[in-house]
Amino acid sequence: MALRNAVEATPYQATRSPSLQTTRNTQTFTLDTFSSKDFIVKDFVESLSDAATSTRRSGQGLSSTNAYQANQAFDPKPLIRTFESALSRLKTLSEDLESRENELSGSVRRAEGQHNSNVKSRERELEKAIDSFQRLERTLDGDGDVGGNAAMRIGERLEELDRQRQRAQDAKFILHCWLEVSERGDLSTLEDVRKTGGGDGKVRCAHIARQLLRISQRIGPQVDGSSAPQTNGVHFANGTNGDSRDRSPGGNLRRKDGKTPREVIEKFLEMLEKDLLRSFDEFYRRQNFDGMRECATALRDFSDGNSVISLFVNQHQFFIDRSQLVTEELTTDTDTWDRLADPDVDPPGVEPSLQSLIDEVKMVAQEESFIIKRAFPYYDEVLARFIQRVFQQSIQQRLEMVLNKADDVSSLAFLRSLQASRSYIAALVEDLKAHGLTEHPEPVSSVIAAVLDQQLDELFIPYFTGSSYIEREKRNLSELCEGLLFKFTLYHSKRRKGQASSNTYITAISQRAKDWTSNAREVYTERLNNMDLPENQKRIMLRVARLGEKDHANLKSEKDVDVTDEDGQLSLPFTKRMLRWLAEGVGRGLELTGGGNETPKEMRELHQLLIANMGEIYLETALDAANDAATAAESNIRSEPDLTYITDLRSAISVLHLMLTTIQVLLLPLAASNLTVHRELEKRTNDFIERMENKIDAILQRTIDIAMTWTSKLLSQQRKIDFRPRDDTNLQLDQLQTPTCQHVVTFLSRLQSRASTALSGRALESFSLELALGLRTLLVAHFKSYQVSLTGALLVSKDITRYIQLFRSWNLPMSFEPSLEVLTEIASIFVIGPEALRDRLRNVGGGGSGGLQGVEKTDLRPYVLRREDSGTIGVQAVLNAL
Repeated sequence: MALRNAVEATPYQATRSPSLQTTRNTQTFTLDTFSSKDFIVKDFVESLSDAATSTRRSGQGLSSTNAYQANQAFDPKPLIRTFESALSRLKTLSEDLESRENELSGSVRRAEGQHNSNVKSRERELEKAIDSFQRLERTLDGDGDVGGNAAMRIGERLEELDRQRQRAQDAKFILHCWLEVSERGDLSTLEDVRKTGGGDGKVRCAHIARQLLRISQRIGPQVDGSSAPQTNGVHFANGTNGDSRDRSPGGNLRRKDGKTPREVIEKFLEMLEKDLLRSFDEFYRRQNFDGMRECATALRDFSDGNSVISLFVNQHQFFIDRSQLVTEELTTDTDTWDRLADPDVDPPGVEPSLQSLIDEVKMVAQEESFIIKRAFPYYDEVLARFIQRVFQQSIQQRLEMVLNKADDVSSLAFLRSLQASRSYIAALVEDLKAHGLTEHPEPVSSVIAAVLDQQLDELFIPYFTGSSYIEREKRNLSELCEGLLFKFTLYHSKRRKGQASSNTYITAISQRAKDWTSNAREVYTERLNNMDLPENQKRIMLRVARLGEKDHANLKSEKDVDVTDEDGQLSLPFTKRMLRWLAEGVGRGLELTGGGNETPKEMRELHQLLIANMGEIYLETALDAANDAATAAESNIRSEPDLTYITDLRSAISVLHLMLTTIQVLLLPLAASNLTVHRELEKRTNDFIERMENKIDAILQRTIDIAMTWTSKLLSQQRKIDFRPRDDTNLQLDQLQTPTCQHVVTFLSRLQSRASTALSGRALESFSLELALGLRTLLVAHFKSYQVSLTGALLVSKDITRYIQLFRSWNLPMSFEPSLEVLTEIASIFVIGPEALRDRLRNVGGGGSGGLQGVEKTDLRPYVLRREDSGTIGVQAVLNAL
């Protein structure tokens, strides 16, 4: 076709002549020529051209005359004839091809029509079949008529008949076995089933044997051994109805060999159970899980499978390997136990051997649960028994060894070991739950989750029964606090002994706190001297109490331990250590007990412990010491009082603040669930805070009284000539202040500096205001007692100015500023002349613009009288006006 189209498209059209038609050499080709896969148009055209060229060459040989001419000119006629012939043949072939194509197209159209008709017919037939099926389905379902219900009833009846047939066969076999055991005293038929039936046969044997045993138990009591049975109303002489067997006292048939059917059956069951257990063990060693499952199913009828479960658990390699390791001694180094008992060091964590055991338990439980699920149809019970054995034997024994060892070290070591162990075992339980064990990769079933939680609780129940845990926490905190405060209590005990010899009144103050201090010191000394105390614990106690070997030797020989003044002072680092120990105990208790209903009561115990140790033994003792120092300073006023004790109040206030913050933030919120306990703690806290604040207030008030007493004594030492110097006295600017003023300012400045160090905020402001009011009162009275000359007025003014500077350096409230103006005006009364004095005092008490507002004129008369020129006419006129 391609060649035909190519040729038909050429513009050259040759004319045929009869002479040429007869002489041309034509080629023969068919449709097969063009349908070949090797056909190439170019090669076909070249073949036609080669044929024409060959014809031309042969023509040249016939006419030698024109040979020269033929070689000189190209003759296209052979080519034209060749291509015309090819075109003619191609046209013929094209017409034949078109005819055949038309025939084939018609056949295709007829075939497509027939196919479509067949498809539609099949669709109709399929729709009919579907409709028939749906009608049949509706009929079976009972939607249209009772046919469906009938089919269901028929099916159920057939199933029931099959079950009855199976029961009949089983009953027949059981009766056969019973007759066999009762007549011959053996179970050979059942034994054959056991040997040849495989796993299913053993399961069936176990089931039948159990039924035979129940038959023997039911038949035995119904037969009375004293009366002979009857058969057809005939009594035999021997009373056994001709039976060669006799009967046991219970009525069971007994053969001459002495065995009853029940004994035979029980013996068979025992043999069968041993055989199944032996088979199970062999399958277990070969890891044949299907065989294990068959045996386990059969053994389910034997004591609910307890025998096979015990065999599986007891012979597990984990318990065999761990049987010796559990009883081994702990090999943890001494440094680890010391860290565990050191309250100022973070605990090292769970004991290594216990940690190793728990890690192995986790791995074994995950691996073994896969075997249990494949080997047991009742795998939940087996897994529960395995978990119980692991926890109750391996983990519990090792845990007890670790806790006993920790208890020998110290109370803190025991509590920290208990916390670390429970945390690690609780993590094991959560990991096993998340893994799923037999339900892997899903979480464990509710039954296994309950077993895991129960085993975890049972491990630690002995340590949380009643108040045992909180008592351990209290004992630990008491030991630590007593050790830390040992030198503190010893110092104050010696201090009180020294005071008792000189002043019995001081000894009687705060007797309760002193008793606490003495008891704590004596208890700790007795504990240190206890011969049964482990060396590790004794070493930790000496370290906490900051005692050396020499001090320990002195305690044993009942000698005094050397203490310094620093040991008797409050220490914020010590306070923070005690509160950190308390916080650790509270956190540990919440983790171990889960914050249950007993938490408020436990917080009450810890609150009482905190108040007793840090509050009464530590803080109150320090405040009593400060109060004793203030009392001593007040009673000995012959020299300048030592008021250094006031600086200790800063530590006391800080300790009180830390205690209150700890109680409010840590203890009270945890007791909020019990309203009664919460109110009790609040009341006890408020009472304690109020008592401490009263002690601090009493010390500050006593300090102010001491300061005013000493200041009054200093002012009384003012010489009368200080404000009446001789006229020839050459006063320097640095000599304008009197020595008395310098002494008073120095003393009160030192006191204020110490108060600023110890107090802050409103407490410091109140103390400064009280001190300033007292000093102002003394100064107002002081300047009424001395005659002031004109020159001495400058000294008075300078003294008052220095006092005012002292007042203003104390950061007093603005309400005190008028008091300073009064002092300024008092100074001006001695300095200004009579005329100016009259003008200045004119508006006194009248609410004008005078500087002495709120002061009566009669109050100023004593100051005017102390002027040296009070007898002059001008001053007398002022006095008359006043």
